[in-house]
Amino acid sequence: MVPPRSPAEWPGLDGAAERRFGLLVIGDAGIEVRASLPDARFTDLRADRLCYAPARAVVAGTAVNLARCAVRHFRRVGVLAKVGHDAYTPVIRRELRRIGAADHLAVEEGAPNGVSVMLRDRPRGAGAGVRLLVVQDEPPGRRLTAAEVAAAAPAIADADVLVLDGYSVLSPVSRAALEEAARIAVAAGTRVAFDLVPHDIDARLPAADVLPALARADLVFSEAHTLARLLGQPPPSGGEAPRALPAVLDGAVPGRPLWLLRYGPTSLERVLAYRRGRLLMEYATGYGNGVERAGFGDRLAAGELYWWLSGG
Repeated sequence: MVPPRSPAEWPGLDGAAERRFGLLVIGDAGIEVRASLPDARFTDLRADRLCYAPARAVVAGTAVNLARCAVRHFRRVGVLAKVGHDAYTPVIRRELRRIGAADHLAVEEGAPNGVSVMLRDRPRGAGAGVRLLVVQDEPPGRRLTAAEVAAAAPAIADADVLVLDGYSVLSPVSRAALEEAARIAVAAGTRVAFDLVPHDIDARLPAADVLPALARADLVFSEAHTLARLLGQPPPSGGEAPRALPAVLDGAVPGRPLWLLRYGPTSLERVLAYRRGRLLMEYATGYGNGVERAGFGDRLAAGELYWWLSGG
């Protein structure tokens, strides 16, 4: 018997030969300043430091980042996000048009757009360096309402998959919006995928606030460490496969979601694909030394979603 192909093998990380399906992603959209520091490590800094390094401002956020990768696989991609109303708003809209994603933005009058700063220090050896991500407190996405989601019901119903993420769970307001989005999707026959981020969500919320989102999903992306900690289990050590985690998931989450559990030395090298009672496969993602880490998770997720909708 020929073993099944993994998503990293087909359709692959760089796009599908035939773009199919419709994807709508709900998440954050804003402005991010990115820089890598070639001559400084955070642990060595003892005083103010001026660094000259490549730096750029980009339209980013969980929804935009995934959409930018998904357009290489999906025929239709849309972004539903709450944004502010300032000089950056038309910039965000232009970027969505440029990448080929439909604009379903909800604009909050009088509010600024969210701004984040991402710094990565000098790698130690062959590693990727440490990332410091500073995100504006209470960005507009935390105030996305159930009514704004309901207004986008036709776009949700028209999609083959609705992608949600854990940042929407951090606020009671956007959590209710996420619940409404999942309800609309289920009623319309649209599949629901959930990305369990931030990776320290277990330190920010009790499991009782997160588990309902997992229970509504047909597919869940997560680092194995994150899920283990959330469920009060010891995380796998040394980059080992999370062998004990599937049984815990079966007891904690009803239904039969597809779990894509990322693990490895940096929690990105391998994936264990599991559905209740059945280990489907384990596969290498293609990530390793010399591979750009920024955006790799979204490239992988786009391919995995296409693979899943295609029947695996």
